[in-house]
Amino acid sequence: MSEASEAAGNTVAIPAPRASFLHILGVFLRLGVTSFGGPIAHLGYFREEFVARRRWIGEQVYADLVALGQFLPGPASSQVGFALGVLRGGLPGGLAAWLGFTLPSALVMLLAAYGVDLAAGGTGAGVVHGLKLVAVAVVAQAVWGMAGSLCPDRPRATIAVLAAVALLLMPSALTQVGVILAGGLAGLILYRGGEMGPASAMLPFRVPRRLAFASLMLFALLLFGLPPLAAAGPHAVATFEAFYRAGSLVFGGGHVVLPLLERALVPPGWVTADQFLAGYGVAQAVPGPLFTFAAFLGGVQGPSPNGVAGAALALVAVFLPGLLLMYGMLPFWDQLRHRPRVRAALQGVNAAVVGVLAAALFDPIWTSSVHRPGDFAVALLAFAALVLWRVPAWLVVALTAVAGVLLAVTGNA
Repeated sequence: MSEASEAAGNTVAIPAPRASFLHILGVFLRLGVTSFGGPIAHLGYFREEFVARRRWIGEQVYADLVALGQFLPGPASSQVGFALGVLRGGLPGGLAAWLGFTLPSALVMLLAAYGVDLAAGGTGAGVVHGLKLVAVAVVAQAVWGMAGSLCPDRPRATIAVLAAVALLLMPSALTQVGVILAGGLAGLILYRGGEMGPASAMLPFRVPRRLAFASLMLFALLLFGLPPLAAAGPHAVATFEAFYRAGSLVFGGGHVVLPLLERALVPPGWVTADQFLAGYGVAQAVPGPLFTFAAFLGGVQGPSPNGVAGAALALVAVFLPGLLLMYGMLPFWDQLRHRPRVRAALQGVNAAVVGVLAAALFDPIWTSSVHRPGDFAVALLAFAALVLWRVPAWLVVALTAVAGVLLAVTGNA
């Protein structure tokens, strides 16, 4: 899709070249290896890859997709990545995107369940620290770019600033959902009946409505049908139900799923409190979605299935509800977002998303990565390389990983 067609306000679906399963898998596998910093940072990586570099979609449409991910329960960055895969390759493309983005961190978490910590110290810890500094630069670049296109006037810039301030003063998943809803209300009031610019192009998501309805029905059927089966069935069903329920009830990112999983697994003795905390510590040092913590928990749990089978079962269960909801909503969202009242609300929602991104740039991304002047120097150089010198993102990631090792060797990390 070209940016010119969006600027012209063309609302006719523009067929995007269909990509193969392996091509989409390769693109997202690289992102799964290098995307540190949490779900908001992941959205920054996606923007750089698919809006700025590959031009799969335009800025406005990407922001609309992010807004949908923020409204649905589940891991927002994984849902957006899944939707981008569906856009290019239908349902197989969506599964390729999810698998590529999820597999690297899931494998690390599975190894951790067997007692292997790849980032315990030395070179591994330096590489991880350098990649966290890359996340600072990538999110700063995303805030810079999205603010220019999504907050072009004073009202929307004000919405973004207030959203960031609210999250910085009251950091919680509830606040995040609240500022997005407040942004939508502000947009509806400020831009209803006003000039909102041309509508962006319809997207060929290749999702038949009957499959979308079936996806939504399957989500509800599993959510309400699994508990009675889990109470009387084998432990494998109880494991699937516990992780599926946690993935169904999460708004606001991966960290929110942690108390749900703790309450489901620790009190009945499936996982000890020490195991839970140890796995959570490892999860902070891996790229990709935090939901892959489920692979560790499924692998380390006492009752069978555990090991590889338990990890796979838990991983699929915790991601499945969010993917079912996203797939079911895609064809309806693409039409809904073109209605005047919805478009007005989205003006404010997208501005609030910029504020959410700006707040996350400070906490947790900055606070968990920049501790010394050397850290700030590396992050600043990475940002300049991306924004000023137009260095390819993969090269910036590689060079910053090396810089992280050097910081560790010299005692500055």
